[in-house]
Amino acid sequence: MISIPDDLLERLDARARANRESRSGVLQRLAEEELKADAARRGREVKEVLDMATVRGGMGGDAAQLIREDRESH
Repeated sequence: MISIPDDLLERLDARARANRESRSGVLQRLAEEELKADAARRGREVKEVLDMATVRGGMGGDAAQLIREDRESH
């Protein structure tokens, strides 16, 4: 069971009527949309972090070359 303020419940019911949906249907659709949007946001954030790390040379294709150079310098 969840608690929803009356004014929000009235708005949900109005949306449900306008879309010819049940209240549960509206809540399910909105929850699914929010969770999908959140997963997309998190994916973009991870990609940004990885892109920044790669640009700075902290990760990525240069690792093998850096190891070779380090070995050759000793």
